[in-house]
Amino acid sequence: MAYHSGPGLPAILLQVSQIRAQNLSKFYPVTLKAPGFVGTLRHFFQRKYKQVEAVKGVSFQIAPGEVVGFLGPNGAGKTTTLKLLSGLIYPSAGQVEVAGHQPFKREHAFLRKITLVMGNKQQLIWDLPAADSFRVNAAVYEIPEADFKKRVGELSEMLALEGKLNQPVRKLSLGERMKAELLAALLHRPQVLFLDEPTLGLDVNAQVAVREFLREYNRRYQATILLTSHYMADITALCERVLMIHQGSLVYDGGLEGLLGRFAPYREVHIQLGQLVEKDRLGQYGEVREQEGLEARLLIRREQLVGGVSQMLRELPIADLEVRDPAIEEVIGQVFADTRLIAGPITDG
Repeated sequence: MAYHSGPGLPAILLQVSQIRAQNLSKFYPVTLKAPGFVGTLRHFFQRKYKQVEAVKGVSFQIAPGEVVGFLGPNGAGKTTTLKLLSGLIYPSAGQVEVAGHQPFKREHAFLRKITLVMGNKQQLIWDLPAADSFRVNAAVYEIPEADFKKRVGELSEMLALEGKLNQPVRKLSLGERMKAELLAALLHRPQVLFLDEPTLGLDVNAQVAVREFLREYNRRYQATILLTSHYMADITALCERVLMIHQGSLVYDGGLEGLLGRFAPYREVHIQLGQLVEKDRLGQYGEVREQEGLEARLLIRREQLVGGVSQMLRELPIADLEVRDPAIEEVIGQVFADTRLIAGPITDG
């Protein structure tokens, strides 16, 4: 599948986009202050500012029903972009359209079509049962009583929350609270979900449960989902396509496989040896990343892979050999650590 981003998109593609951003930017003025008493006085009488570019000329489109991962290191501009798309902040430049609306206008029809879930924020009232907070949301969105009961029942079953909704929120486990937050955010059945770290701090079982719920919700209601997460398992489990942002600029828009091909110039070779071989000798064939007993993991550049593997099979006591792509987490970490790998916006099609 080919993905497209940037200005000058064909009109037929723009018409089917659920989310569209063109040259979207957000700049913030930040005051500068010298240290000490004199610096404080000067700051009081004559302030100086610098402009911080949180988001710089970002362009992409997302089709209805698509689940897209949004990657980037801390401070890259992910949350700012989500706030622009959900209408919480006004763009400094560019155009944005979500579900046929301009988000910053905050029209009622728009707010009924979207939801924003942030893993480090909560909307549920701490000392009340989650069910009471749901009723508040139902009143805000004017959900009829019959629909409200049906949706709570359906979502609580999907999230395995039966029997938990009448307990005070503070009595719920972290995983149960996150599930209840999702239920509250989805009561009005939004078409577009902006999810910022929805599995933050959850244990492995709770993370899996949230991923399965989001996958089923997308399948059942064809909801469009833009998901940020530092847990790459969230991205690999749910998203075929990813957007990568770095220092406010979009540097990649495409599939996970294309990301590996673009930023991982090597393959992993896992070998099982018939007898022990010194690490220095293994290093003649590639970079030895791990060696434990008779097992080893090497990195070999893609263009040297065929010759390197053939040479190992001829010269080493190989009992078994497997070639794999490197772990996506390792590739992403390498990109963020080495900005030289980023040469501008990239698509895989």
